[in-house]
Order: sequence, then structure tokens, then C-alpha cells
Amino acid sequence: MTKPKFVYVTYIRTTPEKVWAALTDQQTIAKYWFGITAECDWKPGSPWRLKFEDGRTADTGEILEAVPHKRLVIGNWQNQFKPELKAAGRARCTIELEVAEYYPGYGGKAVKLTITHEAEAEQGAPLIEAVSGGWPKILSNLKSLLETGDVAFDTQVA
Repeated sequence: MTKPKFVYVTYIRTTPEKVWAALTDQQTIAKYWFGITAECDWKPGSPWRLKFEDGRTADTGEILEAVPHKRLVIGNWQNQFKPELKAAGRARCTIELEVAEYYPGYGGKAVKLTITHEAEAEQGAPLIEAVSGGWPKILSNLKSLLETGDVAFDTQVA
């Protein structure tokens, strides 16, 4: 059996620098990630933690790779607030950014953002199922925020 995996691709009409800033700035993260913030210095080997507004820890992990404007890899990603997801084990999340011309030769450019979230073991299916429901909403919010200045979904999480 193969390890569970989720891949999502979106295109955002902005620059890699602005996407990177949104991925790594605590206040911006809270805007598109339903009030959740990330505690991290974004350097390889550093701990990474998602926190709810009330201070509870949502997820933990560590930065494996951080190449500004290009690639961010979070390893040992583990849910901390749902026992069944915590028991499912750890995962690795790779975020890749690249410039994509949407009308080659006409100058229109966007950023292709690819998320690959992979369980570290076969039993990680519940975790991958959970993130596959969350990432599309989070990334829709990110896209809307960067393109219009407002998010698509503004509901806070529990």
C-alpha cells in the first residue's frame, strides 16, 4: 500500500515575493487561515507551530527547507487537537512557488502554488483526508486576499 498524499495547485495573480510574505507573516496568515497563526522563524531546523486564537496548539512540525519565494517544506507535521488525527501520525507538507505565464508571449504572469501533503506512514489517511478538506479553503482565502485584499471565507475556526 502507498502512503496517503494530497496535491493541490492554484494560480494567484501576484508575485512570488508577495506569496512568500503571506506564507510566512504571522498577521497575514491569521487573515486567510481563519484566525490561526504560525509561530516560526522560517529557517531549516526550526520548530513550527500553528496556534488557535485562544492559545491552543493546532499543529506542530519543523521547517525542513525554506527557499524564499520558491519552496517551503514542513516536516513532522502532526495535528495536536484531535486525538484521532494525532494518532494518524506525522506528515510532510511541501509548498512550491513558480512564475507561470497564463498567456505566453503576452506578458500575463501569475504564481503557480503547489501544495503536496504526504503522510509519513500508511496509517496517515485520516490526517491527509482532513488536510484535503482544509487546504482548498485556506488557499482560496490566500488567493482572494492577495488578488482583492479580502478573503473568500471569513469564519473563524473553533
